[in-house]
Amino acid sequence: MDSISHIILSQKAFFNSQKTKSVATRLIYLKALKNEIISKEQAIYDALNKDFKKPELETFLSEYGLVMSQLNLVIKNLKKWSKPKRIKSSILTFPSKDYIYKEPYGNVLVIAPWNYPFLLAFEPVIMAIAAGNTVILKPSELTKHTSQLVTDILTTVFPEAYAKSIQGDANVATELLTQKWDYIFFTGSVSVGKIIAQAAAKHLTPVTLELGGKSPCIVDDTVNLKLAATRIAWGKFFNGGQTCIAPDYIIVKRNVKQAFMVFLKDEITRFYGENPKESVDFPRIINTKNTLRIANMLKDAPVVFGGTIDETNNYIAPTLIDEPSLESEVMNNEIFGPILPILTYDTEKDIDRIITNFEKPLALYTFSNNKTFVEYILNTYSFGGGVVNDVLIHFGNHRLPFGGVGASGMGIYHGKYGFDTFTHSKAIIKRGNWMDPSLRYPPYNGKRNLIKKLFKFFS
Repeated sequence: MDSISHIILSQKAFFNSQKTKSVATRLIYLKALKNEIISKEQAIYDALNKDFKKPELETFLSEYGLVMSQLNLVIKNLKKWSKPKRIKSSILTFPSKDYIYKEPYGNVLVIAPWNYPFLLAFEPVIMAIAAGNTVILKPSELTKHTSQLVTDILTTVFPEAYAKSIQGDANVATELLTQKWDYIFFTGSVSVGKIIAQAAAKHLTPVTLELGGKSPCIVDDTVNLKLAATRIAWGKFFNGGQTCIAPDYIIVKRNVKQAFMVFLKDEITRFYGENPKESVDFPRIINTKNTLRIANMLKDAPVVFGGTIDETNNYIAPTLIDEPSLESEVMNNEIFGPILPILTYDTEKDIDRIITNFEKPLALYTFSNNKTFVEYILNTYSFGGGVVNDVLIHFGNHRLPFGGVGASGMGIYHGKYGFDTFTHSKAIIKRGNWMDPSLRYPPYNGKRNLIKKLFKFFS
């Protein structure tokens, strides 16, 4: 394989050739990518199952289906998105025609995570290509089958100078970060996100950081508890709990806690059976390191359901923990696994005491039929995005922006927001020559009052 620096130089030369700015060229490659992914559909399911026993339906819902939806959306709308946008002119620039031109940044680095290794590799790559950039993708080394398949697909569709997947461990990522990029897009942990931001700052490179955090899920006493338990159990244990926007912990109204926990246990059993280890619908933890990390959270924890660990097979059962201390291991870090702590509240002050103990989360979920309470929660707390009376599903609407705030990330993407993320909006004024008002030119004597009136009238 050519050296990283050589590949970057070839991509910069390709970008400078202006070929990627052709919308027709972008569409040719995006359509080719779509066809190649379609041809590899079963291989995608097989790769994810080999990597951590991800069920085929979950792979379709959260990886293949979403990638295809993004490709279809881009192919349908790219011509419209890429056109210069006419903007209303200002009296201060009269006579003129004002526009926003859509301009690619240039050479983009995408660093993808292991938890959704197909979706979170391809979605930013698709949007970066759609916006007219060249791309280098660093897929996760933890999902070797999926990452190899992603690499093969990119290699089949794109010349190296246009888009390239570079596999490797943390040393490869470190080498990539020493290079100068025009944009960096990273999905992963908060700790690594800080390293990315620090590396980008050396070159003043803009970044999008899609991180995580401890996303709360509030359940009050006005909601259908069984329905809430069904939806929460699905969202929490989907992908084996390895989802950045999964509910990290529950805060349930004390007077319905016991009933809610019964429903929650029943729904977990209904989904995965008495022994989830035997269920083909329950994935494994990605590797031994993460299995041990999650298992450590269960030491001395008040487990009331599940808790079974098989380190050899990277298996941790869907587990409920009752009232852990906010200082405990399971509450000190994002869980990112099939463990669900359940806390209680009596008043809104109790909720505030818990949520403000942590950094701003990527998601927040509220289960309630009390509109006043819902609006209070939505307007009181800062978080990336959320859902009322369900979980996760805001990720699936391309018309909604997706991203974090504060420690849970910066920048947004999805749908046209993804195209805009990889696009510089360039302000352009085309000035008319048929008239040239003299108000702005010296001498200024006697013009001040007239200009003030114009500003006031046209502001």
